[in-house]
Amino acid sequence: MPNNTTGSGTRKDGDNLARVQFLTVAEVAAAMRVSKMTVYRLVHNGELPAVRVGRSFRVPEDAVHEYLRGSYFDAG
Repeated sequence: MPNNTTGSGTRKDGDNLARVQFLTVAEVAAAMRVSKMTVYRLVHNGELPAVRVGRSFRVPEDAVHEYLRGSYFDAG
């Protein structure tokens, strides 16, 4: 089995990427209760990071949580 650590004993960045959970635009829209077009707008405006896979986009699950955390405001 290959050694997945660097000389310092820490894991390589590629190993962390393998643990990232990606969501489809439809899954993000359902989770946020918005339309798919709204998600596409967020991606194209750079407000929500995504990777392109062929003709589709995939959004890291953590990015959705971060976006929602940053979107809270005090309405009172």
